[in-house]
Amino acid sequence: MHRLPIFALPLLALPVAALADEATPLEIVVTGQGLDRSQSDPVFGTVTIDSARSAASASGRLEDVLSAVAGFQQFRRSDSRSANPSAQGATFRGLGGNATSRTLMLLDGVPQADPFFGYIPFSALAPERLRAAYVTRGGGSGAFGAGAVAGTIDLVSAGAGELALLSARGLMNDRGESELTATLAPELGGGFAVLSGRWDRGQGFFTTPPAQRVPASTRARYDSWSAAARAVAPLAPDIELQARVAAFNDQRVLRFAGANTASSGQDASLRLVGKGAWQFDALAYVQARDFSNVVISATSFRKTLDQYATPSTGLGAKLELRPPLAAGHELRLGLDWRRGTGRTQEVAYNAGTGAVTARRRAGGRNSDLGLYLEDTWKLGALQLTGGLRADRWTIADGSYRESNAAGAPTITNLFANRSGWQASWRGGARLELTPMLMLRGAAYTGLRQPTLNELYRPFAVFPVTTRANAALVNEDLLGFEAGFDLTPAAGVKLIATLFDNKVRHAIANVTIGTNLRERRNVDAVHSRGLEFDASAPLGPLQFDGSLALIQAKVEASGSSAALNGMRPAQVPKVAASGTLSWVPAAGWLLAATVKHTGSQFEDDLQTDRLPAATTLDAVLRVPLGRRLTVLLRGENLTDVTVVTRNQAGSQDYGTPRTIWFGLNLALGR
Repeated sequence: MHRLPIFALPLLALPVAALADEATPLEIVVTGQGLDRSQSDPVFGTVTIDSARSAASASGRLEDVLSAVAGFQQFRRSDSRSANPSAQGATFRGLGGNATSRTLMLLDGVPQADPFFGYIPFSALAPERLRAAYVTRGGGSGAFGAGAVAGTIDLVSAGAGELALLSARGLMNDRGESELTATLAPELGGGFAVLSGRWDRGQGFFTTPPAQRVPASTRARYDSWSAAARAVAPLAPDIELQARVAAFNDQRVLRFAGANTASSGQDASLRLVGKGAWQFDALAYVQARDFSNVVISATSFRKTLDQYATPSTGLGAKLELRPPLAAGHELRLGLDWRRGTGRTQEVAYNAGTGAVTARRRAGGRNSDLGLYLEDTWKLGALQLTGGLRADRWTIADGSYRESNAAGAPTITNLFANRSGWQASWRGGARLELTPMLMLRGAAYTGLRQPTLNELYRPFAVFPVTTRANAALVNEDLLGFEAGFDLTPAAGVKLIATLFDNKVRHAIANVTIGTNLRERRNVDAVHSRGLEFDASAPLGPLQFDGSLALIQAKVEASGSSAALNGMRPAQVPKVAASGTLSWVPAAGWLLAATVKHTGSQFEDDLQTDRLPAATTLDAVLRVPLGRRLTVLLRGENLTDVTVVTRNQAGSQDYGTPRTIWFGLNLALGR
């Protein structure tokens, strides 16, 4: 029942855009964006990744683009062609340890995490559709702040002004895999529309090392598509309506033949932005998602689990007001609301005989209502900011049911509803010592609810089974940071940040027996470190680099005391990225990127190590006239072995050397 309303939403904006010239004779400029970036951004060291930096990505995937900010990581090192989608949670600052996102990711103001699992559907978020990504490590957030315990990634869609009227791109790599994209961005009266689509498919590569392959081993085949339609229309000289719908489908095969994974979704949002004296941003959205996964035994190579459906729905709204104040003074008042519901439905099989052993259903409902206030004031060389937030959270309708092969109930667990209020705050200052040197400092708190997946759904990654835990409590962030921004010359910027972040009651997968883990709240995940970001012209070249040095540890007591002092699973001590690019003329680009990820541990007890890896990528773009461009991209050019999983010696590898060749056509504007 949700599909028709979702895909009808853009029709509300298109006629208004087409008739805008007749209805509004005054000159109107629409942007398709929200309100201007908050004046508090510089206090929290927000880093901007623009479309020029995105173009240097050799994989053309968003997770690769975001890794230009050191410290960004997913649970595993795999990208969205060869990872299980449910393991693609985003985090910063070594505050990982499980597969759920501790970083809040927004697209045009809408949270992107899956309502059931908390992972990010990276394959549905194409970089070529984006104007920019604004990355804040730590710091929490005002609007939709619940969930931002490790930072915020704010994605902004490109409008007609940043896109060609019609563009199309096709690439093929040395394994015969393909990437096809197309975008149509017409101006309609005083507004515009953007229609876009992308299709990626390929046979993939063997993630299994040669010595561990068996007849059932297969390549990481993938086939994914996404499409989006966006319309922006002026309703008045300083008010615009934005409507967006999107859909995606992503299918992958992981490690063994028959280990099929699929995720899909349909999203829609309406946004009303006013930029007059009283500025406002009103947003409403709906998300419909599904996920399925087949687990194949690594010993019998039979199906052991068929998680055939995990339907979930996300609903949300936001309203922010900015009253007219004196220059340099910004007050943000707002509320936001989110609700996620979902159920997993799965069948378990005997690995030896293939007979059904159990049928399971589990799920529930989470919701959060947040009220926030943030005031930022610039007083000469000093800028101050402070904010308060109160969240009313609810965990409800939780259940876990299991029946035998005949359908007779064997377990029926109905969990009590829980709710409460939780306050959080953030504040900071930025001082301009000289026109070249800015000092800044900040402190903040935040919260993240456990996901429905963490609360109710057990899972297995052979040979380890991890239990759910319906008694999990909210994670609670306390963080401090200080740093400086140095601009010694035109075009040169150096940013350094010292941070101390602690996520109390952090949810971790805790080993409680042989090949058995359980999701539990440990006392804390405590991370300290240094972050460096640099951007500088070097003659005709441009350098952009980022480095994160992280010392993270688990603080645990009681039944989880064995983890005390351990580094969180999957967290490296060092992460670095550096890109050297050359643009000799309009349309040209030659860029090389080196990325390094330090060694990390697969598990909470630090028994299985993932070695450090350093990769080299490159991109070459050569225009053939005004409209046609040749593209050449190379991933992992030195063919380094990147170990992405290691469980008692059973390993998976990341992307090997891959060469892409293609053409890009751009018409109009």
